[in-house]
Amino acid sequence: MSDLENLPSDPVECMMIPIKAQTLLVPVVSVAEMALVAPIFPDNSGPDWFLGYYSWRNGRVPLLSFEKLNGESVAGINPNGRIAVFNSTGVDDEVPFIAIPTQGIPRNITVSKEDILGYNTATHVYELMHVRVGVEELVIPDITGLQKAYCTYKNTRRL
Repeated sequence: MSDLENLPSDPVECMMIPIKAQTLLVPVVSVAEMALVAPIFPDNSGPDWFLGYYSWRNGRVPLLSFEKLNGESVAGINPNGRIAVFNSTGVDDEVPFIAIPTQGIPRNITVSKEDILGYNTATHVYELMHVRVGVEELVIPDITGLQKAYCTYKNTRRL
């Protein structure tokens, strides 16, 4: 069974989210909001992929570097980018959202199985699959994996 057989047969509304050297493809239902960059509260006491907290809707959302989690260099926070706030995947009820900084403005796209012209298996831990839609090479991130990484860190940290 190929990885494409696991994809829904109906078209899916998605967002193409630009990060440092690639573009993520994420279902719109996974995104709580594409928010402005400020305010971020850095936290240098944790692993290098934990950037701190993003102040959002009267709460604090863990801000993670997708690139650093995958062993790549960090592009830094682009003031013209956005913060992608992702809905919880059910890993930990105490962590209803996680976020990553983007390097630009996301775009909406509708994707069906037929639109995927090619795919490859993931090359990094926090990726599910690489797909080609038209001329775009896109990465489907492992949002559950991102949440698990933060929750593991949170549970080992003395708060």
